[in-house]
Amino acid sequence: MHLASLYRFPLKSAVGERLPSLQLDGLGVVGDRRWMLVDADNGRFITQRAFPRMSQLQARWSPSGGLTLAAPAMPTLEVALPAPDQALRGVIIWRDSMRVPDAGDEAAAWLSAFMGKACRLVHVPAERARFIDGNVTGEERVGFADGFPLLLIGQASLDDLIARVGRPLEMLRFRPNLVVQGSAPYAEDEWKRIRIGAVEFSVAKGCSRCILITIDPRTGERSADREPLTTLRTYRQREGEVFFGQNLINHGSGELREGMQVEVLE
Repeated sequence: MHLASLYRFPLKSAVGERLPSLQLDGLGVVGDRRWMLVDADNGRFITQRAFPRMSQLQARWSPSGGLTLAAPAMPTLEVALPAPDQALRGVIIWRDSMRVPDAGDEAAAWLSAFMGKACRLVHVPAERARFIDGNVTGEERVGFADGFPLLLIGQASLDDLIARVGRPLEMLRFRPNLVVQGSAPYAEDEWKRIRIGAVEFSVAKGCSRCILITIDPRTGERSADREPLTTLRTYRQREGEVFFGQNLINHGSGELREGMQVEVLE
């Protein structure tokens, strides 16, 4: 088995970028979901679940930690990385409340114009990251990803789902960081620990799925038949939730490259 593709999502719920290699740090992929949009009035996080327009919002991460924003009919905007202890804003993501740096009025105005809603852009520095639910060492943290630092999907799992749905589906609609080639469909469900290069990973739990996967990442339109969620419910549902892909926690830093071997340790 090997890594077939690698993805990073600098701004939560915006367009992802496929890369030939990724760096890992204490929060997962360097530059992945370290930025987030929040409601300007209440600080609650904003995603494609309620605003499919975000599927057309591009945010490219820069080595400085900043972002380059681009969107249809909008000028490109460079956003600098805010200082970790300045312009702190209270935000809410799921059940977590945080205070994180705000990126400033220019970015907020640009994004509010595109979204048609008053919003703010915030960043999470490592020292302000959330603790992962059930962390055992007291050191397992996550940025603005829903619950865990990384998401893995087997290519064979998507191929099986495509055959069941009966039409093409893009891997990007499932927003993984790591795609593994060479495993059986849903083999990742049984893994507990894997190693890629010098880095070991714990397979934390299955990824529960919502309406977001019914949004076409190319157009931002929801499928009228609610696919592929409808099909997944027929064979991937348990205790009221639908699962596809596995959440990972990386133990240590290092580089991942397309083509690297994936070894199942447990």
